Amino acid sequence: CREKHGRGGCEALKMLDTFASVGVRYFDLTHTNIDQEKRGFRAKQSLEQIRRSMPFLLDSAPRRQNNVIVRPHRPPAALLVQLDDLRADERDEHNPLKRLALVSFLILATSPGNFQAWVAVENPEDATDADFARRLRKGAGADPTASGATRVAGSANFKRKYEPDFPIVAIEAAHPGRIITRGALEALGLVAKPERVNLTMRRNPQHGRAGKWPSYQYCLDHAPAAHGEDRPDVSKADFTWCMTAIDWGFSVEATAARLLEESEKARENGSQYAMNTATNAAAAVQRRHHATIEPV
Repeated sequence: CREKHGRGGCEALKMLDTFASVGVRYFDLTHTNIDQEKRGFRAKQSLEQIRRSMPFLLDSAPRRQNNVIVRPHRPPAALLVQLDDLRADERDEHNPLKRLALVSFLILATSPGNFQAWVAVENPEDATDADFARRLRKGAGADPTASGATRVAGSANFKRKYEPDFPIVAIEAAHPGRIITRGALEALGLVAKPERVNLTMRRNPQHGRAGKWPSYQYCLDHAPAAHGEDRPDVSKADFTWCMTAIDWGFSVEATAARLLEESEKARENGSQYAMNTATNAAAAVQRRHHATIEPV
């Protein structure tokens, strides 16, 4: 493989095949430049298509300083959960990354000391999937707004903060075909306890807001800058917009559907991202509402 595709190409193909081993058959492909601006997008590439094109994409990426990013589509018989921004601390025996190594089918080193784990959870799709994924991210101490898209192993992580020594995304561990049960994850203490959240209506819309959605552009314009970058953090804009919509009385399901219309990132990352964002926003609204009514 290395003689034909080089080390980076082999890493990339191994990563794609590891996703395929848990049932993934399609990927969305995105290119971004060093400033994280989108430079290309291909939807629903089959495993065969993306395997054929990947060595060529990796070969041209350094010249253009392009990030090569894929988002695996959900397989039919498993829930994929991306656990991002995990730190390795060998001194901490309770570090979730050590327990995740027992249940993840793929762990990537995305930058020095920073890791990303992927877990395939056994079960057909049902209404509790988004909440379970949220609780797993929370219990593992992972980024709650992870989009489900990842840089390809064997490619460089082009960000301004890393130049001129851009780290190469690498496979830390791969366990093809590993699909785990929810019970096993709970037994390892990786799943946060359920929160009581009303997923339909927060409260009746007030102040003339009935039927009116909040301004997405306002949320985007007032979002904080992405870490180390001169651009708004779109994930936080999406989250803030969802919180506002739910606080105004819209359901989680309606909010997720509308987010797909408003947010380019949501359209690229799919309905699971939209539902995760809306569900997390609903939990935040619920916590904030409880905090305002607690006696002092």
